[in-house]
Amino acid sequence: MGFFERLEARARATDSLLCVGLDPHVEFIGEDNAEAAQAWCLRMIEATSDSACAYKPNAAFFETWGASGWLALREVIAAARRHAPVVLDAKRGDIASSSAAYARAIFAVLKADAVTVSPYLGGDSLEPFLAEKDKAVFVLCKTSNPGSEDLQDLRMAGGDPLYLEVARRAAAWNIAGNVGLVVGATDPAALAAVRAIAPDVWILAPGVGEQGGDLEAAVRAGRRGDGLGVLVPVSRSLARATDPGAEARRLRESLRPGRQMGEGTPQGLPPDRARLADRLIESNCVRFGDFLLKSGLRSPIYIDLRRLGSFPDLLDMVARAYALLIARLPFDRLAAIPYAALPIGTALCLRIGRPLIYPRLDIKEYGTRSAVEGDYRFGETALLVDDLATTGSSKFEAIERLRAVGLLVHDVVVLIDRQSGATAALAESGIRLHAVFTLSALLDHWEQRGLILAEHLERTRAFLAQAGD
Repeated sequence: MGFFERLEARARATDSLLCVGLDPHVEFIGEDNAEAAQAWCLRMIEATSDSACAYKPNAAFFETWGASGWLALREVIAAARRHAPVVLDAKRGDIASSSAAYARAIFAVLKADAVTVSPYLGGDSLEPFLAEKDKAVFVLCKTSNPGSEDLQDLRMAGGDPLYLEVARRAAAWNIAGNVGLVVGATDPAALAAVRAIAPDVWILAPGVGEQGGDLEAAVRAGRRGDGLGVLVPVSRSLARATDPGAEARRLRESLRPGRQMGEGTPQGLPPDRARLADRLIESNCVRFGDFLLKSGLRSPIYIDLRRLGSFPDLLDMVARAYALLIARLPFDRLAAIPYAALPIGTALCLRIGRPLIYPRLDIKEYGTRSAVEGDYRFGETALLVDDLATTGSSKFEAIERLRAVGLLVHDVVVLIDRQSGATAALAESGIRLHAVFTLSALLDHWEQRGLILAEHLERTRAFLAQAGD
């Protein structure tokens, strides 16, 4: 049985995606020696054995104690393996002959089940590790440290960041089914993008806790359709817990493979979207009162996403939410509808590295007289980006202009679906609508958070019900 088969069996047996990190910092173990580190790790293993899907000892801490540290690491791995598979966090990667020695040390001497490796030297540097068919490697793809952007986010000639090319190469190296990827929980958009490229591989997603990664956002972005496929390492919060076993059981509950993200959260929305929903109110992008709409109707709610550009942090949050939403959609270029969607499209373009075009509202009678601005090729697929969806009429005008110049349009993405008929209208023309929020979900959230007066809530829900008739 290969590593990932064993890992999946363990995940189902424990109903958990928790990877217990064993990082024996001196501040945790109390003494600066290998014996104290070994004893501390054994206590952590025993306390968390009913909740851990896997264990991840960090080789660096043990190596600081020389030969005694190496022996302690071997004992820790042996103890952990009695309960769950072990991923050695060693980040190895060298020319092939050196990698062969590293592979022997890690798999034959230390007897770890898997190891983290750096792909920087290329595929031949990983071959000695991959030759062990019952073992596995987790290839560093998009790491959780702030400096990962220095190299991993560099743009390739086609516009994609370097880390996505690593994901593609790793998928090609996965001939024996023993390759996973390391993608930090600190960047859910990157997790979703990697998952789209490598739909079946297991992802090790470090960075939850002190590095700022959101547990639920990471799992939602990284897991496969079967609820598995993402392994979330946690070390410091367990190490600092008064009762590590209880903390591990709490984390396991949040990391159950079959759990729907957002289940049990007071707001009803996952934490990242809940904060975004709150910011829409705080920034006055959503207001309540009595407003005259373009259609002539009086509305108790007004959504003005043209204000997003005045709040760079909020605009970035919106772009991140769009990036997660569209990670698995096929397209060549983003096409933003003027005017409200232009800042959104620009922020999204910068985040995911895809080119941006836009259909003009009015075609000028001078210059190039272009109906669509920007660089594009006949036959390419454009993903239409807008701020809101109401009836869908403005979407059809933009789609017509894009199609007139030879572009294909299959999907439209918006921040808020006002639930006033756009989904059905677009579907009749074979266009799929994707929304970060529905207006009813936002109203439920704002009600639970106490951000909307009861009278405004009642009037807005009544307005929505009338619009849907």
